[in-house]
Amino acid sequence: MDGGVPSQVSEEETYESNESATGQLASMLETDFDPSEHPAEEEIELEADKKDAKIDWTVTGIAGVLVAAVVVWGLTLPDNFADVSGAALSFVTDNFGWAFVLFTTVFVVFVIAISVSKFGTIKLGAINEEPEFSTISWISMMFAAGMGIGLMFYGASEPLAFYRDGVPGHESNEVGTAMATAMFHWTLHPWAIYAIIGLAIAYSTFRIGRKQLLSSAFVPLIGEKGAAGPLGKLIDILAIFATVFGTACSLGLGALQIQAGLQASGIVDNPSNSVVLGIVLVLTLAFILSALSGVGKGIQYLSNANMVMAALLAIFVFIVGPSVTILNLVPGSVGNYLANFTEMIGRTAESADGTAGEWLSGWTIFYWAWWISWSPFVGMFLARISRGRSVREFCIGVLLVPAGVSTIWFSIFGGTAIHLEQTGRSIVGETTEAELFNLLESFPMGSIAAVVGMILLATFFITSADSASTVMGSMSQNGRSDATPWLSAIWGVLTAAVGLVLLLTGEDALNNLQNVTIVAASPFLVVLVFLMFAIVKDLRNDVIYVEYRESQAFQRKLARERRIHREVQSKEARRQARHNKAAVKAKKR
Repeated sequence: MDGGVPSQVSEEETYESNESATGQLASMLETDFDPSEHPAEEEIELEADKKDAKIDWTVTGIAGVLVAAVVVWGLTLPDNFADVSGAALSFVTDNFGWAFVLFTTVFVVFVIAISVSKFGTIKLGAINEEPEFSTISWISMMFAAGMGIGLMFYGASEPLAFYRDGVPGHESNEVGTAMATAMFHWTLHPWAIYAIIGLAIAYSTFRIGRKQLLSSAFVPLIGEKGAAGPLGKLIDILAIFATVFGTACSLGLGALQIQAGLQASGIVDNPSNSVVLGIVLVLTLAFILSALSGVGKGIQYLSNANMVMAALLAIFVFIVGPSVTILNLVPGSVGNYLANFTEMIGRTAESADGTAGEWLSGWTIFYWAWWISWSPFVGMFLARISRGRSVREFCIGVLLVPAGVSTIWFSIFGGTAIHLEQTGRSIVGETTEAELFNLLESFPMGSIAAVVGMILLATFFITSADSASTVMGSMSQNGRSDATPWLSAIWGVLTAAVGLVLLLTGEDALNNLQNVTIVAASPFLVVLVFLMFAIVKDLRNDVIYVEYRESQAFQRKLARERRIHREVQSKEARRQARHNKAAVKAKKR
């Protein structure tokens, strides 16, 4: 149910009563009040579980038209599309790059602060509700969420690029700096962004019972009418729009890398655009069939297969690669990350004598925008698997578990790539997407590992697109947890179309992907900033937090009354002593 549910109290309620603490205790003892006869709170009816939720045609229509317009524009005027997206990127990075750099670090501080605050004990569910999944299963699913096409694409190439070319303010061939910079892009900062969205949706949906929509999390700031009105619909449209382009970017990267794998393995020589088109169409058909079948066991099996294949691929590289170097890089990467942290969070276009702007737009700002565009999808996924957890468990788990996975992944693949570079066996190729396969092919049985890598990319493509389209379907259907399959399938088709258009709108496909992702995610940065205030306002009204504040106030009041009572008794004792003394003296006379 919406506002006025048992898990919250109105802001007008005060933590202190005019009645004395001793009076309150006496009143409770003098009555027949039995706390066990009263539930801690009423049962919450979840809006997301309602099966009669209708499609919000305003949100669906406007978001769909915007996405379709981009697809048509890219197909009919590809050169103009590439030019405009490049100009828009320059405008965003030149004028608002500082905002991405600043606020992503604010998000990290915010999530840590929430986790260590008194809000940490609040449940993401009913007050006595236990977690829906065991801790091991919860961590495993977060591990699956933390692994994706992005890690496959950049795991080897990114640390190697930083090692070969250096980063602003540093020379090339600095292993520590290269590993620290890659970790900076893939650990705490992205998962803090996801945690904010996930926490907001999990609390709003499972604790309060609101619709499973991002706009519902803004009820504390804009009210029920605002969330259901034009402003709330705008928030949901932005969430869908950002998710489409963030997912399309991942799908595009996956298609490029599968294409490179086919070429590296000798299956296809000199693949053309038609090969990319074929890859996208086949994989799109696969995830559309999955979406139409609903959320079934098939997608669960694929997710489990992803985890197993990713683990096998990492273990293979660890065993046949420079194992000792990799082991040394794990603690070394963490140490260098911490040592360079303040420099990395403060790097702007003015850094390195004003030459860092282009590097930032291609790396850091692109990543922050990419994570922001993915945050509605990943955040909703995290919310779904975290029901029954405390706020502290959620924040710490979401920040640390995937960050640890990314650290190990980059140590294995990035460390191996750098080691091969140092020993004269460079994996650098004509394209970035080929470098993973060049790395695998440099070891015994590398051809088999390369095939596993291509299969893993395909399954990541299918599961990511299927999950994202399901989430967009849910956002289009008033937050219904199991959206109508055909609606999710339509969003899947549009997302694949966007990814394909971006790939085919110029020679530099990767730049087109990055440009449009940054531009599409920029308005959503504002949504995230205001969402922090909405979260705090919601949590301050939670009955668990209110009870804590009341307990503190009651203890202070009781301690004060005990002190006053003790002082009164002491004064009375002294007065009585003086009276007795005077009486003794009078008797002697």
